[in-house]
Amino acid sequence: MFNYLGRFRNQLTAAARVSIPRFLSLETKIDLPQLVRIERFGTRGFASSNNFVNDISLKGFVFRGIVPSAGILALNDLRPNPGSKRKAHRLGRGTGSGRGKTCGKGHKGQGARGGMPRLGFEGSGTSLSQAIPKRGFSNKVHRLEYRYVNLSKIDQWIKLGRLDPNKSITMKDLRDSGCINKRYDTGVRLLGSGSSEFSAKINIQVSKVSVRAKEAVEKAGGSVDTVYYNELGLRALMKPEWFDGKGRLLPKTVRQIPPKHRGKFDTIGQIQPSTA
Repeated sequence: MFNYLGRFRNQLTAAARVSIPRFLSLETKIDLPQLVRIERFGTRGFASSNNFVNDISLKGFVFRGIVPSAGILALNDLRPNPGSKRKAHRLGRGTGSGRGKTCGKGHKGQGARGGMPRLGFEGSGTSLSQAIPKRGFSNKVHRLEYRYVNLSKIDQWIKLGRLDPNKSITMKDLRDSGCINKRYDTGVRLLGSGSSEFSAKINIQVSKVSVRAKEAVEKAGGSVDTVYYNELGLRALMKPEWFDGKGRLLPKTVRQIPPKHRGKFDTIGQIQPSTA
């Protein structure tokens, strides 16, 4: 332990931009670890840590640890990383610079003025992308986006007490417990990550399920049902308070699964499914 009070005061004043009062007695002993941490705290008090030898509190600051031999980092010592900043081109500063006079844009024309045309534009003629024939199709507009959840996370939520395995677990339960994101898209898909360690007996209702996940749940004595909801029905299941806020009644359950989705779901989802 050494007494470095005067030197410590000067260096902290330069780094923290605060005036260190001289009421510190010369009896203050300061050790010399490798790092200095300067943290701002409010009037709620000062935190303490076993990782540092001494804490000196001054005007709402806590100076943890002590100054290394090379000094502490000051604002005038800050430098950007090498190669992170490049000098900008100075245009129109003489022909000797290579970018003088026309500033590298050439003489007249579209390229020397306002802006350049969009990518693929071919001078008002039929572009190549429009001239060639198209094959196949894209289902990007109509594809179904599911919110994924793994068995490992469901097992973790059950151990934390966020999900009750004794009741039927619906997609609303997964959303309310924080197991899936608030943005539920068009449903929930159950995946089999963590299936080897999964042992909870659950009855769960989701939109889609992988083969491995279904086998793991059934092996543990539970069951998985894939239920169909249309867009309005899924909103009524996930956020029934939305209808109350609008002064509307909950929609009725769909009568049948649309032909394009038949064979992909086990049953039609209920707006207020039983949790018994």
